[in-house]
Amino acid sequence: MSPEQLFRDLQSPHHRRALGRAITLVESTREEDRAAATRLLALAENHRPPQATFRLGISGTPGVGKSTFIEAFGLELLRRGHRLAVLAIDPSSSLSGGSILGDKTRMEELTRQDKVYIRPSPSAGELGGVAATSRAAVLLCEAAGYDYIIVETVGVGQAEWQVHGMTDAFLLLAQPAAGDELQGIKRGILELADHLVVNKADALPREARLTAAELRRSLHLAPPRPDGWTVEVVSASAFTGDGLPEIADRLDTYKNQLRREIARRREEQRLDWLREQLRRELLRKLHVYLETEGLDNDELRARLDQHITLPVTADVILTEFLKHSKP
Repeated sequence: MSPEQLFRDLQSPHHRRALGRAITLVESTREEDRAAATRLLALAENHRPPQATFRLGISGTPGVGKSTFIEAFGLELLRRGHRLAVLAIDPSSSLSGGSILGDKTRMEELTRQDKVYIRPSPSAGELGGVAATSRAAVLLCEAAGYDYIIVETVGVGQAEWQVHGMTDAFLLLAQPAAGDELQGIKRGILELADHLVVNKADALPREARLTAAELRRSLHLAPPRPDGWTVEVVSASAFTGDGLPEIADRLDTYKNQLRREIARRREEQRLDWLREQLRRELLRKLHVYLETEGLDNDELRARLDQHITLPVTADVILTEFLKHSKP
């Protein structure tokens, strides 16, 4: 099927299978799929969705209940008339390269809804808590008519800043009685959060209040935001639904109040995407060059022994690569 036909199917009423095929195409690492994926993304970039879309990144420590929260929050969004796409990123094994991709099974009720599309994808070892093709998947979901896109990341860590750089808002989930994990959040991505939610408040109400208070104290130490937005800390329960309508209201306020800031952020994100593409394409060509020239581990060791130091060896190989890449 041509990219043009796939894109037409993507915009048809029966688009779900086409959307799955489209995301699979842009995720493919096969050389023969590259040109088709490029044409498909060009069509998506030139297509403006009929209504404004909103991109929300959600992160939190393992066990905080991200999938349960997204299911309950997603049902609230459906009641408000949104069409929802959820891109759930699962960590890939550094040994086997495989992923469990179990988020879809953890959102059983949400999966059954007609106006919801859930796509689990492997991180494939990508830093930043999202997959290398997450930006493209967001674009394709919007082209298919989904106006609310949630990107769920693999968990909280020092490198998990990238989701902030590809969404309009970043919601950070914390859990009661987090202890040292809360300190890790503060060191990592607390200052990037646009919204803070302490989940599981029904099970541990006292601990939830203490955690929320600790997060508020941490926010007071952060420098003021240039966009003028005030980050609030709220408690909620994905199990009972308490607090979810208020979170949706707060996100609507954010979207309306920072409309210009969101537009500016998206332009910056487009430039970031370009830089990522340049970096990945350069690394791909370098990898092809190393394979073509037979620079496997044994040959690299021989080069290293020849030039003594690692920086000199790297400079020599890169110089040869650049000469080889000239037309």
